[in-house]
Amino acid sequence: MKNEMHLQFSALSQNESFARVTVASFIAQLDPTMDELTEIKTVVSEAVTNAIIHGYDNDPNGIVYISCTIEDGIIHLTIRDEGIGIIDIEEARQPLFTTKPELERSGMGFTIMENFMDEVEIITSESGTTIRLTKHLLKSKLLCN
Repeated sequence: MKNEMHLQFSALSQNESFARVTVASFIAQLDPTMDELTEIKTVVSEAVTNAIIHGYDNDPNGIVYISCTIEDGIIHLTIRDEGIGIIDIEEARQPLFTTKPELERSGMGFTIMENFMDEVEIITSESGTTIRLTKHLLKSKLLCN
């Protein structure tokens, strides 16, 4: 059975935890392992924080959009902003690269996403960035084997 949810909120850093908990609550119906749940919450945090800090440059007038679809034990997450976009995706994907060193950013967001998810797609332009993430839960993998 396919189930989906859509969420949008102001680009305020305090909304990052709201996004993380909301997505975690939605996917809980799949009974993920604690590790899977932690990984998904971490990825949501990273993507939302990137949208707020880099996409909107901490402008609270921006809106962050999240869509989550679950079907057959597979989670499809889309996190989107309408900010400034990413100038060089390949550079941004490099571990420890950050455009905001003054904010003590680690530059590990995309690396974390790539390590915790099965698929990561980044689409960007000067009118925003969309991150598409896919995670196959362990139970669905076991059922397929």
